Amino acid sequence: MQLNVAELKQRFAGTIFDSVEVEARRDDMLGFALACGESDPRYVDPDNPDLQAPVNFAAHYHGARMLPDDFPEFDRRAMIDAGKAVEWRAPIRPDTRLTAKSQLHDIYEKTGRSGTMVFIVHRMEFSDASDELKAIVDWRLILRGDLL
Repeated sequence: MQLNVAELKQRFAGTIFDSVEVEARRDDMLGFALACGESDPRYVDPDNPDLQAPVNFAAHYHGARMLPDDFPEFDRRAMIDAGKAVEWRAPIRPDTRLTAKSQLHDIYEKTGRSGTMVFIVHRMEFSDASDELKAIVDWRLILRGDLL
């Protein structure tokens, strides 16, 4: 199946298709920080008055769906995880409930030595109960053109 990137971008980019509630538990934050090798007391000292999650903490959450329900079907073997980028906006404090909303932020294609690849940027925006934006996490997925 051949995916039309321009049509996909027009149809799906910017539309929220998933929302999940998560809780940034104190112990999870501390464990995550230690696993990442953090040493800053703001992230690893449970008695620190400025205790907060490390800036990349939101990247360990995921939504219920990676793509919208009505996204065209394709061979899932064509998908490669191309990494994550986290934009920190404000501290995530212990035991904070967060709402994470998912959208396809961008869809584009590139041609390289291995042929054409389609890039999908899945974005999750994390906000607290007062609607303060805490973090933005972009997942880049590559769809190999030879398997589409």
